[in-house]
Amino acid sequence: MPSIRHNEGVLDAARDCVLAYGVRRTTLTDVARRAGVSRMTLYRHWTDVRALVGDLMTREWVAIISGLDLSDPVPAVVTGVRRMREHPLWRKIVAADPEMLLPYLLDRRGASQEAVLDLLEPALGDPRKARAVLLIAQSFLVSAPTMLGPLTLDDLDTELTAILEAYLG
Repeated sequence: MPSIRHNEGVLDAARDCVLAYGVRRTTLTDVARRAGVSRMTLYRHWTDVRALVGDLMTREWVAIISGLDLSDPVPAVVTGVRRMREHPLWRKIVAADPEMLLPYLLDRRGASQEAVLDLLEPALGDPRKARAVLLIAQSFLVSAPTMLGPLTLDDLDTELTAILEAYLG
């Protein structure tokens, strides 16, 4: 029997709750009810909603990057940023609960950032470049809305492409 920590039904229920209510207004009781499991079952595996949402974010973000063709890293990174920007969970968290992202921007790498590095390092052949590209991509993902007008997201994606092409040669 698979571990409930990786139970797709529980993660799907958490995603549905977060999309409906936001992280702050979602409870483990809501998720348990939607997943058809007991609240205590969830508490055995997650200390709180934030821990569950952390696993949910990892699942969702890794799914995005896993489908990228890194044989040409520049378009792959730009596509990854674009897909993240359009992802409903990303959009909901940024709009309703942006503080959920702060630990991964200021304090520590998360599991999804580790997964990105695991994909970028072999593709780029250099752990320093992989980290620099991840930092650049994150800045275009997180801060792009602050740079709109007169620029569009397409304009910024064009600039991201130019930066990565110049850096990666």
